[in-house]
Amino acid sequence: MSFSPARSRATGRVTLADVAQLAGVSPITVSRALRGERAVDPELVARVRAAALKLGYVPDPAARALASRHSSHVAVLIPLLSNALFVDLLEAVQRTLRPAGYQTLIGITHYDASEEELLLREQLLHRPAGLLVTGLERSEATRALIAQSGVPCVHLMEAAGQPGIHSVGFSQVDASAALTRHLLERGRRRIAFAAAQLDPRTMQRLQGWRRELGAAGLYDPKLEWLNPEPSSLALGGRMFEQIMAQKPGVDAVFFCNDDLAQGALLTALRLHIAVPRRVAIAGFNDLTGSDQMLPPLTTVRTPRAEIGSAAARMLLSLMHGEPVATPCVDVGYELVVRGST
Repeated sequence: MSFSPARSRATGRVTLADVAQLAGVSPITVSRALRGERAVDPELVARVRAAALKLGYVPDPAARALASRHSSHVAVLIPLLSNALFVDLLEAVQRTLRPAGYQTLIGITHYDASEEELLLREQLLHRPAGLLVTGLERSEATRALIAQSGVPCVHLMEAAGQPGIHSVGFSQVDASAALTRHLLERGRRRIAFAAAQLDPRTMQRLQGWRRELGAAGLYDPKLEWLNPEPSSLALGGRMFEQIMAQKPGVDAVFFCNDDLAQGALLTALRLHIAVPRRVAIAGFNDLTGSDQMLPPLTTVRTPRAEIGSAAARMLLSLMHGEPVATPCVDVGYELVVRGST
Protein backbone atom coordinates (compact mmCIF):
# COMPACT_ATOMS: atom_id res chain seq x y z
CA MET A 1 0.00 0.00 0.00
CA SER A 2 1.37 3.41 -0.93
CA PHE A 3 1.36 6.28 1.55
CA SER A 4 -0.16 9.60 0.56
CA PRO A 5 0.56 12.42 3.02
CA ALA A 6 -2.38 14.52 4.17
CA ARG A 7 -0.80 17.91 3.55
CA SER A 8 -1.87 20.99 5.46
CA ARG A 9 -4.87 22.53 3.71
CA ALA A 10 -3.63 26.06 4.30
CA THR A 11 -0.02 25.71 3.16
CA GLY A 12 0.32 22.42 1.29
CA ARG A 13 3.21 21.51 3.64
CA VAL A 14 3.94 17.99 4.82
CA THR A 15 2.97 17.93 8.48
CA LEU A 16 4.40 16.40 11.64
CA ALA A 17 1.41 14.03 11.66
CA ASP A 18 2.36 12.81 8.17
CA VAL A 19 5.84 11.89 9.35
CA ALA A 20 4.41 10.20 12.45
CA GLN A 21 2.01 8.11 10.35
CA LEU A 22 4.72 6.94 7.96
CA ALA A 23 7.17 6.17 10.79
CA GLY A 24 4.52 4.43 12.86
CA VAL A 25 5.08 6.58 15.94
CA SER A 26 3.27 9.38 17.73
CA PRO A 27 3.67 13.04 16.67
CA ILE A 28 5.35 13.86 20.00
CA THR A 29 7.96 11.16 19.32
CA VAL A 30 8.62 12.72 15.92
CA SER A 31 9.04 16.12 17.54
CA ARG A 32 11.43 14.81 20.19
CA ALA A 33 13.43 12.75 17.69
CA LEU A 34 13.92 15.66 15.30
CA ARG A 35 14.97 17.92 18.18
CA GLY A 36 17.76 15.46 18.96
CA GLU A 37 16.60 14.54 22.46
CA ARG A 38 18.81 11.78 23.83
CA ALA A 39 15.95 9.97 25.58
CA VAL A 40 14.47 8.83 22.26
CA ASP A 41 15.43 5.30 21.19
CA PRO A 42 18.03 5.42 18.37
CA GLU A 43 15.99 2.99 16.27
CA LEU A 44 12.96 5.29 16.49
CA VAL A 45 15.14 8.28 15.62
CA ALA A 46 16.35 6.48 12.50
CA ARG A 47 12.77 5.64 11.44
CA VAL A 48 11.60 9.19 12.03
CA ARG A 49 14.48 10.72 10.08
CA ALA A 50 13.98 8.28 7.21
CA ALA A 51 10.29 9.17 7.06
CA ALA A 52 11.00 12.88 7.20
CA LEU A 53 13.57 12.55 4.42
CA LYS A 54 11.21 10.51 2.23
CA LEU A 55 8.39 13.03 2.63
CA GLY A 56 10.60 16.10 2.39
CA TYR A 57 9.39 17.30 5.77
CA VAL A 58 10.72 20.67 6.95
CA PRO A 59 9.80 21.75 10.52
CA ASP A 60 7.80 24.95 10.77
CA PRO A 61 9.76 27.20 13.18
CA ALA A 62 6.83 29.57 13.63
CA ALA A 63 4.53 26.74 14.70
CA ARG A 64 7.18 25.37 17.04
CA ALA A 65 7.68 28.77 18.62
CA LEU A 66 3.92 29.21 19.08
CA ALA A 67 3.57 25.79 20.67
CA SER A 68 6.53 26.08 23.00
CA ARG A 69 6.34 29.85 23.65
CA HIS A 70 9.85 30.23 22.21
CA SER A 71 11.71 29.15 19.11
CA SER A 72 14.48 26.61 18.66
CA HIS A 73 17.05 29.27 17.81
CA VAL A 74 19.66 30.98 19.96
CA ALA A 75 20.47 34.63 19.30
CA VAL A 76 24.21 35.32 19.23
CA LEU A 77 25.43 38.93 19.25
CA ILE A 78 29.07 39.48 18.31
CA PRO A 79 30.97 42.65 17.32
CA LEU A 80 32.47 41.52 13.98
CA LEU A 81 32.71 38.62 11.58
CA SER A 82 35.90 39.96 10.02
CA ASN A 83 37.86 39.03 13.17
CA ALA A 84 38.95 35.37 13.20
CA LEU A 85 38.55 35.38 16.97
CA PHE A 86 34.74 35.58 16.68
CA VAL A 87 34.62 33.11 13.79
CA ASP A 88 36.35 30.50 15.96
CA LEU A 89 33.95 31.25 18.79
CA LEU A 90 30.86 30.95 16.57
CA GLU A 91 31.96 27.63 15.11
CA ALA A 92 32.35 26.19 18.62
CA VAL A 93 28.92 27.51 19.63
CA GLN A 94 27.26 25.92 16.63
CA ARG A 95 29.05 22.58 17.09
CA THR A 96 27.62 22.45 20.61
CA LEU A 97 24.10 23.74 20.02
CA ARG A 98 23.23 22.03 16.74
CA PRO A 99 23.24 18.41 18.04
CA ALA A 100 20.87 19.58 20.78
CA GLY A 101 18.38 20.84 18.19
CA TYR A 102 19.16 24.56 18.30
CA GLN A 103 20.10 26.90 15.47
CA THR A 104 22.08 30.13 15.81
CA LEU A 105 20.81 33.48 14.61
CA ILE A 106 23.77 35.85 14.41
CA GLY A 107 23.68 39.61 14.90
CA ILE A 108 26.67 41.88 14.26
CA THR A 109 26.88 44.88 16.59
CA HIS A 110 29.98 46.60 15.11
CA TYR A 111 30.94 47.60 18.67
CA ASP A 112 27.97 50.00 18.65
CA ALA A 113 25.78 50.02 21.80
CA SER A 114 22.75 51.43 19.98
CA GLU A 115 23.07 48.85 17.21
CA GLU A 116 23.30 46.09 19.82
CA GLU A 117 20.08 47.36 21.45
CA LEU A 118 18.27 47.44 18.10
CA LEU A 119 19.45 43.92 17.18
CA LEU A 120 18.40 42.57 20.56
CA ARG A 121 14.91 44.09 20.22
CA GLU A 122 14.57 42.45 16.80
CA GLN A 123 15.81 39.11 18.07
CA LEU A 124 13.46 39.08 21.04
CA LEU A 125 10.47 39.45 18.68
CA HIS A 126 11.30 35.91 17.48
CA ARG A 127 11.20 34.48 21.01
CA PRO A 128 14.71 33.00 21.11
CA ALA A 129 15.33 30.07 23.40
CA GLY A 130 18.53 31.69 24.63
CA LEU A 131 20.97 34.55 24.21
CA LEU A 132 24.75 34.69 23.84
CA VAL A 133 26.16 38.22 24.03
CA THR A 134 29.75 39.45 23.83
CA GLY A 135 31.27 41.18 26.83
CA LEU A 136 29.75 42.80 29.88
CA GLU A 137 29.57 46.48 28.94
CA ARG A 138 26.37 47.64 27.22
CA SER A 139 23.70 50.31 27.46
CA GLU A 140 21.30 50.37 30.38
CA ALA A 141 18.42 49.87 27.93
CA THR A 142 20.00 46.67 26.61
CA ARG A 143 20.65 45.41 30.14
CA ALA A 144 16.99 46.01 30.95
CA LEU A 145 15.86 44.20 27.79
CA ILE A 146 17.89 41.13 28.72
CA ALA A 147 16.69 41.13 32.32
CA GLN A 148 13.01 41.68 31.48
CA SER A 149 12.88 39.19 28.61
CA GLY A 150 13.26 36.17 30.87
CA VAL A 151 15.39 34.56 28.15
CA PRO A 152 18.45 32.68 29.48
CA CYS A 153 21.60 34.63 28.69
CA VAL A 154 25.34 33.89 28.83
CA HIS A 155 28.02 36.55 28.37
CA LEU A 156 31.10 35.70 26.30
CA MET A 157 34.80 36.61 26.49
CA GLU A 158 34.79 38.07 30.01
CA ALA A 159 34.44 36.47 33.43
CA ALA A 160 31.83 38.51 35.33
CA GLY A 161 31.80 37.26 38.90
CA GLN A 162 28.61 39.27 39.46
CA PRO A 163 25.44 37.88 41.07
CA GLY A 164 22.81 36.90 38.52
CA ILE A 165 25.23 37.07 35.56
CA HIS A 166 26.30 33.94 33.68
CA SER A 167 29.59 34.33 31.86
CA VAL A 168 32.45 32.40 30.25
CA GLY A 169 35.75 34.11 29.52
CA PHE A 170 38.95 35.27 31.14
CA SER A 171 40.50 38.39 32.64
CA GLN A 172 41.68 40.64 29.82
CA VAL A 173 43.46 42.79 32.42
CA ASP A 174 45.41 39.88 33.89
CA ALA A 175 46.35 38.51 30.45
CA SER A 176 47.66 41.89 29.36
CA ALA A 177 49.57 42.29 32.62
CA ALA A 178 51.21 38.89 32.12
CA LEU A 179 52.47 39.87 28.66
CA THR A 180 53.73 43.20 29.97
CA ARG A 181 55.60 41.43 32.80
CA HIS A 182 57.20 39.16 30.21
CA LEU A 183 58.53 42.19 28.34
CA LEU A 184 59.85 43.70 31.57
CA GLU A 185 61.55 40.41 32.46
CA ARG A 186 63.27 40.51 29.07
CA GLY A 187 64.82 43.81 30.07
CA ARG A 188 62.51 46.13 28.14
CA ARG A 189 61.94 49.50 29.81
CA ARG A 190 60.31 51.74 27.21
CA ILE A 191 57.26 49.66 26.32
CA ALA A 192 54.64 51.30 24.09
CA PHE A 193 51.02 50.13 23.94
CA ALA A 194 49.41 50.35 20.48
CA ALA A 195 45.68 49.75 20.14
CA ALA A 196 42.92 50.02 17.56
CA GLN A 197 39.12 49.68 17.67
CA LEU A 198 39.20 50.75 21.36
CA ASP A 199 36.37 48.42 22.38
CA PRO A 200 35.91 47.56 26.08
CA ARG A 201 38.22 44.52 25.99
CA THR A 202 40.97 46.53 24.31
CA MET A 203 40.70 49.14 27.05
CA GLN A 204 40.96 46.40 29.67
CA ARG A 205 44.24 45.32 28.06
CA LEU A 206 45.40 48.91 28.27
CA GLN A 207 44.55 48.81 31.98
CA GLY A 208 46.72 45.70 32.49
CA TRP A 209 49.66 47.34 30.67
CA ARG A 210 49.30 50.49 32.77
CA ARG A 211 49.12 48.47 35.98
CA GLU A 212 52.33 46.55 35.39
CA LEU A 213 54.36 49.51 34.18
CA GLY A 214 53.05 51.62 37.05
CA ALA A 215 54.12 48.97 39.55
CA ALA A 216 57.59 48.99 37.97
CA GLY A 217 57.77 52.80 38.05
CA LEU A 218 57.97 52.89 34.24
CA TYR A 219 54.52 54.08 33.16
CA ASP A 220 54.63 56.89 30.58
CA PRO A 221 51.28 58.08 29.15
CA LYS A 222 53.13 59.38 26.08
CA LEU A 223 53.72 55.77 25.05
CA GLU A 224 50.00 55.08 24.55
CA TRP A 225 49.05 54.92 20.85
CA LEU A 226 45.27 54.66 20.65
CA ASN A 227 43.51 54.67 17.28
CA PRO A 228 39.72 54.16 16.92
CA GLU A 229 40.07 52.74 13.40
CA PRO A 230 39.31 49.04 12.82
CA SER A 231 42.25 46.76 13.59
CA SER A 232 44.23 45.60 10.53
CA LEU A 233 47.71 44.68 9.28
CA ALA A 234 47.95 47.96 7.38
CA LEU A 235 47.11 50.03 10.46
CA GLY A 236 49.60 48.07 12.56
CA GLY A 237 52.33 48.84 10.04
CA ARG A 238 51.52 52.55 10.06
CA MET A 239 51.39 52.72 13.85
CA PHE A 240 54.72 50.93 14.18
CA GLU A 241 56.36 53.30 11.73
CA GLN A 242 54.98 56.31 13.63
CA ILE A 243 56.15 54.97 16.99
CA MET A 244 59.68 54.29 15.78
CA ALA A 245 59.92 57.73 14.13
CA GLN A 246 58.47 59.75 17.00
CA LYS A 247 59.68 57.68 19.98
CA PRO A 248 63.08 56.28 18.97
CA GLY A 249 63.80 55.24 22.56
CA VAL A 250 61.00 52.65 22.56
CA ASP A 251 62.42 49.15 22.98
CA ALA A 252 59.16 47.16 22.86
CA VAL A 253 55.65 47.56 21.44
CA PHE A 254 52.66 45.68 22.83
CA PHE A 255 49.93 45.60 20.17
CA CYS A 256 46.39 44.93 21.41
CA ASN A 257 45.66 42.46 18.59
CA ASP A 258 47.77 40.11 16.50
CA ASP A 259 46.85 41.62 13.14
CA LEU A 260 48.35 44.94 14.23
CA ALA A 261 51.49 43.16 15.44
CA GLN A 262 51.75 41.17 12.21
CA GLY A 263 51.61 44.40 10.24
CA ALA A 264 54.33 45.84 12.47
CA LEU A 265 56.60 42.84 11.86
CA LEU A 266 56.17 43.18 8.09
CA THR A 267 57.00 46.88 8.32
CA ALA A 268 60.04 46.16 10.47
CA LEU A 269 61.31 43.84 7.73
CA ARG A 270 60.76 46.52 5.11
CA LEU A 271 62.53 49.18 7.18
CA HIS A 272 65.35 46.82 8.22
CA ILE A 273 64.56 47.25 11.92
CA ALA A 274 65.90 44.26 13.82
CA VAL A 275 63.27 42.38 15.89
CA PRO A 276 63.76 41.67 18.75
CA ARG A 277 67.34 43.03 18.99
CA ARG A 278 66.35 46.65 18.33
CA VAL A 279 62.72 46.46 19.42
CA ALA A 280 60.49 43.66 20.72
CA ILE A 281 57.00 43.21 19.26
CA ALA A 282 54.14 41.37 20.95
CA GLY A 283 50.48 40.82 20.10
CA PHE A 284 47.29 39.41 21.58
CA ASN A 285 44.90 36.55 20.63
CA ASP A 286 47.34 34.27 18.72
CA LEU A 287 45.57 34.62 15.39
CA THR A 288 46.28 32.49 12.33
CA GLY A 289 49.72 33.20 10.87
CA SER A 290 51.32 34.61 14.00
CA ASP A 291 53.52 31.56 14.39
CA GLN A 292 54.64 31.92 10.75
CA MET A 293 55.88 35.50 10.94
CA LEU A 294 59.57 36.44 10.76
CA PRO A 295 60.34 36.25 13.59
CA PRO A 296 57.35 34.31 15.01
CA LEU A 297 55.12 36.53 17.12
CA THR A 298 54.98 36.44 20.91
CA THR A 299 51.34 36.75 21.94
CA VAL A 300 48.58 35.74 24.34
CA ARG A 301 46.61 32.71 23.21
CA THR A 302 42.93 33.25 23.99
CA PRO A 303 40.79 30.09 24.14
CA ARG A 304 37.87 31.36 22.02
CA ALA A 305 36.77 27.87 20.88
CA GLU A 306 36.72 26.70 24.50
CA ILE A 307 34.78 29.83 25.46
CA GLY A 308 32.23 29.17 22.72
CA SER A 309 31.63 25.53 23.62
CA ALA A 310 31.58 26.15 27.39
CA ALA A 311 29.15 29.06 27.01
CA ALA A 312 26.89 27.01 24.76
CA ARG A 313 26.86 24.14 27.27
CA MET A 314 26.03 26.56 30.07
CA LEU A 315 23.22 28.04 27.98
CA LEU A 316 21.82 24.57 27.23
CA SER A 317 21.59 23.92 30.97
CA LEU A 318 19.82 27.24 31.52
CA MET A 319 17.39 26.63 28.64
CA HIS A 320 16.56 23.18 30.03
CA GLY A 321 15.97 24.60 33.50
CA GLU A 322 18.95 22.76 34.97
CA PRO A 323 21.11 24.24 37.75
CA VAL A 324 24.45 25.78 36.80
CA ALA A 325 27.01 25.03 39.49
CA THR A 326 29.50 27.67 38.32
CA PRO A 327 27.81 30.72 36.75
CA CYS A 328 31.17 32.43 36.10
CA VAL A 329 33.69 30.24 34.27
CA ASP A 330 37.22 31.58 33.87
CA VAL A 331 38.93 29.53 31.14
CA GLY A 332 42.23 31.36 31.54
CA TYR A 333 44.76 32.28 28.86
CA GLU A 334 48.24 31.22 27.73
CA LEU A 335 51.32 33.37 27.22
CA VAL A 336 53.00 32.13 24.04
CA VAL A 337 56.62 33.25 23.88
CA ARG A 338 58.18 33.23 20.40
CA GLY A 339 61.06 34.91 18.63
CA SER A 340 59.70 38.48 18.41
CA THR A 341 60.51 39.22 22.07
